[in-house]
Amino acid sequence: IDSTCFGRNYFDRSSIDSEDVDEDECAAVLADTLALKKLATDYYHPEVGVESVDSTSFGRNYFNRTSEDEEKLDDEERAMILKEAASLKKLASDYLHPEDGIKSVDSCAFGRNYFTRPSGPDK
Repeated sequence: IDSTCFGRNYFDRSSIDSEDVDEDECAAVLADTLALKKLATDYYHPEVGVESVDSTSFGRNYFNRTSEDEEKLDDEERAMILKEAASLKKLASDYLHPEDGIKSVDSCAFGRNYFTRPSGPDK
């Protein structure tokens, strides 16, 4: 722990006038903070899923609807869309998990480590 790191508690300090503190405003700020924390947790952990608490909330599946036969997609276009979706899913997974590393499939791709090369300067 760094001894130069410190923080100040503006709610419990002795120099505060108890008359100046608006309890409703403090409660609103803390409620906003909790809502932001929940939003950040939901964003960072998409695997948790969504739990609906409202019985009137619903969604529509636009891919399996009965009116789909009006706009038939040909097989090539459907395959291209699925291929793009798979590549976007892989890109999102690579972005979310940088610890997985990069797997090269091109035999001509190479890189040079300038820090641990034998001809590099001695430390």
